[in-house]
Amino acid sequence: MTAILLFLGLSIVALFVFLQHPLFGSKPEGERLIRMQQSKNYKNGQFHNLSNTPALAEGVTYFSALKEMLFPKTLYTKPTDSIPFVKTNLSTLDKNTDYLVWFGHSSYFMMIDQTSYLIDPVLTKNASPLYGTNVAFKGADTYHYDVLPAIDVLLLTHDHYDHLDYTTFKNLKHKVSRIICPLGVGAHLEYWGYPKERITELDWYENVSLTAETKITATPARHFSGRGFKRNNTLWASYVLETAALKLYIGGDSGYDSHFKTIGNQFGPFDLAFLENGQYDYKWKYIHMLPDEVVKASNDLQAKRFFPVHNAKFKLANHAWKEPLEKVNAYSLQQNNSKMIHPKIGEVVYLNQPEQTFEKWWEKVN
Repeated sequence: MTAILLFLGLSIVALFVFLQHPLFGSKPEGERLIRMQQSKNYKNGQFHNLSNTPALAEGVTYFSALKEMLFPKTLYTKPTDSIPFVKTNLSTLDKNTDYLVWFGHSSYFMMIDQTSYLIDPVLTKNASPLYGTNVAFKGADTYHYDVLPAIDVLLLTHDHYDHLDYTTFKNLKHKVSRIICPLGVGAHLEYWGYPKERITELDWYENVSLTAETKITATPARHFSGRGFKRNNTLWASYVLETAALKLYIGGDSGYDSHFKTIGNQFGPFDLAFLENGQYDYKWKYIHMLPDEVVKASNDLQAKRFFPVHNAKFKLANHAWKEPLEKVNAYSLQQNNSKMIHPKIGEVVYLNQPEQTFEKWWEKVN
């Protein structure tokens, strides 16, 4: 009994020490917390979705979900071959050309009107606070923070580890001019040494103008947040990026809901919509879209093209690694919808060339 108590005591102490690591960030306080409390999306000490959003679907228990995660029956959840990629030198690309380069999962770099944007950067090999528990697939680990040029605007959708990576942010500090993020997320960034004046935090439907012709509006998503045991102590968001020649929808993680149609009616049509497609499961269908819902959301948004991201880099759910791409492509074709784009990691997508075509690269990978 003494040995058991000693072990439990040491475990509690070890956990407490581990939770003090800066990667967990910091909770919002002071003026930041007061502003959060004034949001109509904040009540009873946390943020809420527009619709009731259970963490798990009806009939699913945490025990059954955990059991399936620990003892999965799904095959090919990780590729046996390397994910194909294109090695692009971002520093030599023409700044006068509007383009994007995807790094896998939900991280990508864009150049629009000579302004550089970086979205949800996770440019290390790990998407977890526990090193080695969510390692990037071979080939999807090609791009790191040291290859990035200067970043004019770093855009964050929420504070989960697979979208907001401490190591990446620690090493990007000298390259970033401005960060736009949802309410509360700035607490993490200030704790990591980013100056307060560089951070703009937005509530849903608040906007900021970068220039006379460029505006970013935070819009709703159906998801959750949190880097510790407490959920929803910061906001999550999608964004509308409007420039002189382009209108983009930058979706973070989100379950399907009526907000897509609302955003499409208010801001659409969009030249391109980034929509999450991967790491889904019927058990948590309210916080991550299933592939058929991705196509539905693109239609609701009135998107001329859509890019299914949140796949091809990490195993965060029990589906075959390339199933998201296979299924969303199939659903898109069933609806005679040819709007899906699917570049390789590192391949340059020219935003003003809607006729650009892409190889179905996942078909060649086991």
